[in-house]
Amino acid sequence: MKALVPETIRPPFARYAHGVEIPAGWRLVQTSGQLGVRADDSIPEDAYSQAVICFESIAKILRECGMTCHDVAHVSAYVTDRVHMAGYMRARDEFMKDVVRPPASTLLIVSGFTRPEFKVEVEALAAAP
Repeated sequence: MKALVPETIRPPFARYAHGVEIPAGWRLVQTSGQLGVRADDSIPEDAYSQAVICFESIAKILRECGMTCHDVAHVSAYVTDRVHMAGYMRARDEFMKDVVRPPASTLLIVSGFTRPEFKVEVEALAAAP
């Protein structure tokens, strides 16, 4: 994959690429949105801990098909308030810390999720040969 960051537009606000080129013939995996809920149905209070769970779930989904965080081409994330952005971004950066080519990324502030205790939801698109 190739990161696309044209010098003729404003650089990204954080560690992401404006676009990512996926070569022809590569396998694609699109995850569903992952919420910050553990297998035992417990939900942490803070957005950072919820986002960590989201990325742990994404990593487990990718492992099912032999992929890792290095194969992530795009991340879409949703938070319920601007105050949750920093916690989400910290968890994202930790998840992607060893990745040389950052993914494309979208972060939206939404009015809520299916249950009021959820603060973060994250989905990913990954590609590999």
